[in-house]
Amino acid sequence: MKTITVQFLGAAGTVTGSKFYLETPDGNFLIDCGMFQGLKELREENWKPFPVDASKINFVFLTHGHLDHTGYLPRLFKEGFRGKIIGTPPTLAITEIILLDSAKIHEEEAERANKEGYSKHQPAKPFYTIKEAEATLRLFKNAEKDIWITLTEHIQYRFRYNGHIIGATFIELDVYGKRFVFSGDIGRTEDALLFPPEKPEWVDYLFLESTYGNRLHPEEDVESLLVQLIQKTIEERGTLIIPSFAVERLQTLMYLLWSLYQKNKIPNIPIFIDSPMGSNVLSVFERFPEWHKLTPEQFHAMSNRMNVVASYKETWETIDDPRPKVVIAGSGMVTGGRVLTYLKQLIDQSTTNILLVGYQAEGTRGRQLLEGAHELKFFGKYYPVKASVHHVESLSAHADQNGLLDWVSDIKNNPEEVFLIHGEPTAQDSLRIKLKDTFNWRASLPKLYDIHNIWV
Repeated sequence: MKTITVQFLGAAGTVTGSKFYLETPDGNFLIDCGMFQGLKELREENWKPFPVDASKINFVFLTHGHLDHTGYLPRLFKEGFRGKIIGTPPTLAITEIILLDSAKIHEEEAERANKEGYSKHQPAKPFYTIKEAEATLRLFKNAEKDIWITLTEHIQYRFRYNGHIIGATFIELDVYGKRFVFSGDIGRTEDALLFPPEKPEWVDYLFLESTYGNRLHPEEDVESLLVQLIQKTIEERGTLIIPSFAVERLQTLMYLLWSLYQKNKIPNIPIFIDSPMGSNVLSVFERFPEWHKLTPEQFHAMSNRMNVVASYKETWETIDDPRPKVVIAGSGMVTGGRVLTYLKQLIDQSTTNILLVGYQAEGTRGRQLLEGAHELKFFGKYYPVKASVHHVESLSAHADQNGLLDWVSDIKNNPEEVFLIHGEPTAQDSLRIKLKDTFNWRASLPKLYDIHNIWV
């Protein structure tokens, strides 16, 4: 009998910081390596020493490239990790973009904090540097989807298409005859850009995301809402600001706005894309056409319709542009990025409309706006919120409760254990009850740093 130890190093009782550590007789693995975001007490976890010896981790498997699944990698390198980081080609391409962008932001924020003196730390230091991020990239190793790859005599793995964002997969890991399935973030069956997720058929130990475990996506007419907001923006001669995740959401918004223009539903209003990372992600769509629905002709027509902001100087020129306009800028939860510059200048104007288009985690500025905050803090100062705030839930890249139940519906056996991860406690508990009622599965809700032993 062999022992496999599982430790929940992130995304346990929360939606961020996805990290799951497996210690086996044949090697040690990390599934995802994400940063904590949102609440201060979660963000502080990023700065604590890593709970296990990073130098003893042989492989990191990435389900997809989002920051909350990859953003800790350069820190892991700093802690001594020198193994391989394995993901699909588009996932590693996205991860490279995100890590270099994240490192640049860390360096800039530390520099600004030291210059303006608003950090409690003297001096403020970046979480990791561009140099550390670049060193991490040298550990990348591509793995194609749908192919079983043998690591040792007793361990093999396979990546399978999962929607959500370009390159995203769930991971099947066979260890001593037992199948561990890590769902990653599960996409939606109806998606403007991506194909429906594939589904697992056999699972012994299931690690299932539960972001929307207690919710159904509303039946929203997103096109009509966009048309109304653009008309409102034109009438008020204002700005429609859409904070957006650079990966997938930005490209989906570009596609929807381009489609509306093609159908003559909106006029030729200037649309600015101010997300250096998002612009880089567009090149990933171009490089990997087999991972999404867009034809090359659609992709180029859509891209040519937008004004891509190339520099910080152009950001200010866009802000000063007196025309009614649409600005799509990172980041999606208003935690950082170029969108802060726009909001800092325009959030106190009644002619500004803000459209939130995705999940807003606890503790983020996006969640504060969603909950009606009368002021928002940027760079150490408070700014009154006079802008109108709107929200679209149905553009979420995550499956809702029905989608999650559908994703597990093809599993032919009863899993020995189901762990609900990547969700807030109320969402997890609701999904736990649904799994019991629907499949008679008992699911557990691991807490951060819980250790679980499995005998195989």
